[in-house]
Amino acid sequence: MTSTKEILIRAKKTVSALRGVSDEKINEALLAMADALITEADEILAANDEDVRRAEGHIAPVMIDRLRLTRDRIEGMAKGIREICALPSPLGKVQKRTERPNGLIIERVSAPMGVIAIIYESRPNVTSDAAALALKSGSVSVLRGGKEAYASAKAITDAMRRGLESVGLPADAVQLVSDTTRESANELMRAKGYVDLLIPRGGAGLIRACVENATVPCLQTGTGICHIYVDKSADTDMALDIIENAKTSRPSVCNAAEVCLVHRDIARELLPRLKERLVDKRAENPVELITDKEAFAIIGGTPAGEDAFDTEYLDYKLAIGIVGSVEEAVEHINTHSTMHSESIITRDAEAEAYFTSSVDSSSVYVNASTRFTDGGEFGLGCEMGISTQKLHARGPVGIEELTTYKYIIHGNGQVR
Repeated sequence: MTSTKEILIRAKKTVSALRGVSDEKINEALLAMADALITEADEILAANDEDVRRAEGHIAPVMIDRLRLTRDRIEGMAKGIREICALPSPLGKVQKRTERPNGLIIERVSAPMGVIAIIYESRPNVTSDAAALALKSGSVSVLRGGKEAYASAKAITDAMRRGLESVGLPADAVQLVSDTTRESANELMRAKGYVDLLIPRGGAGLIRACVENATVPCLQTGTGICHIYVDKSADTDMALDIIENAKTSRPSVCNAAEVCLVHRDIARELLPRLKERLVDKRAENPVELITDKEAFAIIGGTPAGEDAFDTEYLDYKLAIGIVGSVEEAVEHINTHSTMHSESIITRDAEAEAYFTSSVDSSSVYVNASTRFTDGGEFGLGCEMGISTQKLHARGPVGIEELTTYKYIIHGNGQVR
């Protein structure tokens, strides 16, 4: 087993091999990586079956869904890589140009990060997304997945490395850490001089550990306590469709809705229909409605405890609260949200304007499901994660957000 330190040394050496590689060559490599995923789909699915068998009975069914790969999902992974390939290169762009009185021309130019390390949990598709995004942005990726998905991640990584080699690029531009213990994660957090950017992608515990312990630059991707607010002017049929999609299409992902706030004036009309849609008519996976006192008086449910509106359930559970105004909804969201994704369902232009300008989250929707917060849906091909912080990157992290910049200064003999 190759040590994490050896992997980091090889990654650092590979950075120079990517410098100056044309975007055309990078695209050729990305297409080869995508093709390799399809060609080796049987091997990847066999490895994934092994992971799923080991995980069953140890993690929740919705988490098994996150772990499971299908042929369609592998096709989707390859499609995401090809979409990244079709994007213009984020490198070498002159972001700003200034000519000084002394004749110096100062340009701020986008540049690669170098080595990007990604610590993630049991979602095998992150392996290909992260590797492709890093490569397109001119960087080497060091991937450290969770133990539940290790066999899947290794099969995916092996396929992509063979794709890189087939077009003459170093396989070490994509590397997988084989040690899945906590110590390897700690090594990446402390790998000053080897890791230029660390990205944790997973639950609150992983993200908190990286933010608190990392000595390398860390881009925080956030947990998702996502809200839908149904305003008093809302189209109730539209609201029901959006809430059902946002909660039940894939409840285990970070852009699924966890909280529904309903204006008091529409609550008695909407909530019984919502209960019928999410509970009574769902023979399979009915949603547990966790209700505040007002909502409980209308539809019953599970009485909301102290942490009901501060929990990322990642399950068929939805907290429901009643508010008296859009202002109260916004105050509730800004107090309890993780600044991921929030949506207002309304036909009132003033309520829409207040909500979109006042909600302090990375993605704010009007009359649409929060499930669209995704790199592919935003036209980024795929994403490294959803950043809920405000410095450097916010929202879906694509190739632009994985670059840095440097200043290039042109002179003709100036001295100071």
